[in-house]
Amino acid sequence: MATTYKSLSTNDIVTTKTLLHEAIPITGTIVSGTYLDGSNEISIKNYTHGMFQSVYDYPYLSSSANHIFDLSVGFHADSSLSGTSNSHVQVAKKINMYNQMAQVLMGYDENGNIRKFDEDGDLTGGTKMEEVIFINFARLLTKDEIKKGSFNLEIGTEEVFGTPFSERIKLVDTNAQNDYRVNSPAGDYAILYADSTAGTNLTTDDGTQKAGLIFYQAGIAVVSASVFLEQSEGGILLNTKNSSNMSGSSHIDDMLSGSAISASCDAIRHRIYNVQFNNTTELNSTVYFCRAHHNEFNYSTNPTYLSSSKLVVKNNASDTPVSYITTVGLYSADNELLAVAKLSEPLKKDPSNELTLRVRLDY
Repeated sequence: MATTYKSLSTNDIVTTKTLLHEAIPITGTIVSGTYLDGSNEISIKNYTHGMFQSVYDYPYLSSSANHIFDLSVGFHADSSLSGTSNSHVQVAKKINMYNQMAQVLMGYDENGNIRKFDEDGDLTGGTKMEEVIFINFARLLTKDEIKKGSFNLEIGTEEVFGTPFSERIKLVDTNAQNDYRVNSPAGDYAILYADSTAGTNLTTDDGTQKAGLIFYQAGIAVVSASVFLEQSEGGILLNTKNSSNMSGSSHIDDMLSGSAISASCDAIRHRIYNVQFNNTTELNSTVYFCRAHHNEFNYSTNPTYLSSSKLVVKNNASDTPVSYITTVGLYSADNELLAVAKLSEPLKKDPSNELTLRVRLDY
């Protein structure tokens, strides 16, 4: 235990923040059809409440399984899909799912009403997304948040001649690191656009077409169901169709309103070609600069420092005092030891030199 303490001033303490990133690739083979027991996908977990389904990277009953994301669909009560047709299934649950996610991610307006998802991020106006798909990524993958500008979702929009990904669309958060919104109670979010740098089999617009929202801290992608709308005989194009003409597309109506949520999730999941993003781990650090001036810490309180009342490191009485620093202790105001830092090797300290030890505490 030390018997001499040195107080640290504000000039000796500095705080830093470091962002660590990790690339997360999720291929379509992971989320559909990899692990089967007969015709059952044993890496997919459905629940009795029927509100969403969970996707794992391994059979979910295995202790080795990791939760990847949850998948669900929903639409607003104002949507044309919310009618009471006999062919519509779980309408109330889909509306509840939309409202539940919207109140968490978009919040309430001045009248106490839940805000709709807005493709522009403009809470007071803009085009509203009333039919959406929710992809809620596990904290295991996103860590503290998804890195802005790194999100990429490639999804099949149509099957041609038995090829499920013959027509695909890529959604990206282009330039989100410089253009994101902060008006959500769930944190930062940005707009997902159709990628203008399309490759083979990719059907896109000019790179400015909005297709959904990505919430970074929450780790949730909200994708507009308009990505599945058929616009022409020649293929699938993302467009600005909203709920007013959503019912004009029979396959969208069948998928979102004519099927249970679990069946809708199956259909969407089997269309996922690739998901890729970088996660973020925020590492906060406090750095303490422990300074030993020339006239400080030249003696040791260790009992072995003395032998017969003489310093064991001195051969002659005229020799200068010397000590070897091996440990730095950080103490509270009432001298309670809080943290210990060990040096890789002892450092010689005598009146002819000064030392500054940099101690970093991460949390």
